[in-house]
Amino acid sequence: MKSFDVPEFYRSPIIARVKEARKITDPRKKDFSPSQLDFGPVRFLIPRHFGFCYGVENAIEISYRALEENPGKKIFLLSQMIHNPSVNEDLERRGIRFIMDTQGNQFVEWDELNSDDIVIIPAFGTTVEIMKLLVDKGIKVEKYNTTCPFVEKVWKRSDQLGKDDFTVIIHGKIKHEETRATFSHSYQGAPSVVILNMKEAEKLAKFIRRERPAADFYQEFAGKYSEGFDAEKDLNRVGVVNQTTMLASETQAIADFFKQTMIDLHGERDYKAHFADTRDTLCYATNDNQRATLGVLEEGADLALVVGGYNSSNTSHIVELCQEKMPTYFINSEAEIKNENEIHHFNYPEKKMEVSENWMPEKKPLRIILTSGASCPDATVDAVMQRVLGFFDRTKDFDEVLTEALATTE
Repeated sequence: MKSFDVPEFYRSPIIARVKEARKITDPRKKDFSPSQLDFGPVRFLIPRHFGFCYGVENAIEISYRALEENPGKKIFLLSQMIHNPSVNEDLERRGIRFIMDTQGNQFVEWDELNSDDIVIIPAFGTTVEIMKLLVDKGIKVEKYNTTCPFVEKVWKRSDQLGKDDFTVIIHGKIKHEETRATFSHSYQGAPSVVILNMKEAEKLAKFIRRERPAADFYQEFAGKYSEGFDAEKDLNRVGVVNQTTMLASETQAIADFFKQTMIDLHGERDYKAHFADTRDTLCYATNDNQRATLGVLEEGADLALVVGGYNSSNTSHIVELCQEKMPTYFINSEAEIKNENEIHHFNYPEKKMEVSENWMPEKKPLRIILTSGASCPDATVDAVMQRVLGFFDRTKDFDEVLTEALATTE
């Protein structure tokens, strides 16, 4: 796989060595067991996969290249490059301006842009309408388009579904930039509807099975279906694609559910005329990170620290998996760990910060799962580890711990 020129300050001296050792001993990614860093009184369990993915590293490389290649020019990002505050803040410090926030609210009016300006398309991609607006202004969007290739793969699959006369069901969050972009691309050639989870899939299936009148569809899914959607006929043939950062197992479960719905309606022999298999749209990085999280959870631990941006969808799903097994704290940096008795962390479902006291159990050795989302720099994970280690006496030297950990992977 291609390597990217990511600024050195995003990389780490600790996590990088662990990851590199696992790449050497497990090049085909068959082993999802974690690495263990044993510092004596505290042990960190490090999942096989986490942190920057292909799409994120590609986006970061292109963004910093845009800065280097265009001194003196106005440089804009459509919205956050990725859902990580440290990356976005650094780009802002270097002079990049955000045109809108993650909800699509405008910071910079379109009238301010002209053909000499540089506009970077974020890793999530953007809508067909916004892309056309930029092109009409004469802005060369293709040079700094960082749209993740796996997001583009979903768009291509949606386009093919439309050509084959299937309706596209998008598993995603309707306000998320990637889902807005995918929805926009999808409805160019196919009736499209966005669902959040299995609960909404079950609601949609009632219309497919005609258990509810088609007229109710428009209220039930208000704001989530394409213009001209005909609930009477557009749910007869469907395929499922996803926002690539959603829980991969949930996307597959939703697809399997609609497949079974069509089997129940049309029989085993004829269901393929009504359901398109779209398994190939699942993002490898999201899938690997989630499988690695399940792998580390099998080992057991006293708590989990999950590091990432609070608006990061893929990070939130890692948090959900960990919370099912143990106390889990979602933090964006080491700064949220105030001391061994107080931690500030994010409650993703309720979208609010919380403070927990006595969060660190008094036991030795303490076992901590340490992981991050796909948009979090390894350097930030290193900093969290260093912060926690500062609360313990007589910890082993880093070189000794790394040598022991890497020896067990050979």
